[in-house]
Amino acid sequence: MSEPIIQLAELKLTSEAKSYLRETAKWAFFLSIVGFVGIALLVIVALFASTIFSSIQEMQSQVYPFNIGKMITIIYLVMAAIYLFPVYYLMQFANKMKAALANTDDIDLTASFEMLKSHYKFIGVFTIIILSLYAMLFVVGMLGFFAM
Repeated sequence: MSEPIIQLAELKLTSEAKSYLRETAKWAFFLSIVGFVGIALLVIVALFASTIFSSIQEMQSQVYPFNIGKMITIIYLVMAAIYLFPVYYLMQFANKMKAALANTDDIDLTASFEMLKSHYKFIGVFTIIILSLYAMLFVVGMLGFFAM
């Protein structure tokens, strides 16, 4: 006779696993702070890009068909907005994990893993989008190359 499959109703965290999660939460918090600083720098550069590039254009006395400063401002603000979501999810994971381990609260533990899932899901979807854009650019580039 075969033995029945036993499913665990609960998953217990050992003290070693808790220490790993505590350390992971500390690193996640550090990386999220660095991410928020990076976002702030992107926004600051975006705010001054229009002024910087307009003075460069005046110094070179060249006229471009479009305002490069405004284009860079828009690109940097979009990059900051996109980068905000995974950094926010990472910060929430760190905070909720610290609270869960401090209070031994299953609800906070579940919420922290939900934030970690959201972080990785966002990064995964974004990676798929970027790889798809690279593939499209490669195909368009090859078609343009062979059309010459």
